[in-house]
Amino acid sequence: QVQLVESGGGLVQAGDSLRLSCVGSGFTFNTYTLGWFRQAPGLEREFVAAVSWSGGSTYYASFVKGQFTISRDNAKNTVYLQMNRLKPEDTAVYYCAANYGGSVTPMENGADYWGKGTLVTVST
Repeated sequence: QVQLVESGGGLVQAGDSLRLSCVGSGFTFNTYTLGWFRQAPGLEREFVAAVSWSGGSTYYASFVKGQFTISRDNAKNTVYLQMNRLKPEDTAVYYCAANYGGSVTPMENGADYWGKGTLVTVST
């Protein structure tokens, strides 16, 4: 069974950093693009970042503006999202996602597999 399990969410203060992790299983991890989406209360789910098969290419939503960094460790079947200088508007449920193939840009439109999400809350 395909699973993507996120961890690392929590309550932080504005300006803090947080590192999200997602462990994948049940699929050939290194043949999938991995990425992160987020959904704030009352809003639609939106794309955040993606990383290609071996980590050689990354793609970010325009709002990231260098604030977040995505990376992956295929030996651990894990993708990470390093979140720095967090702001209250970053508060959302963050979802890990996997998309077949090595291109990062198609993930902007969706993904094949999804995790259940981890909540990040940024206080003022």
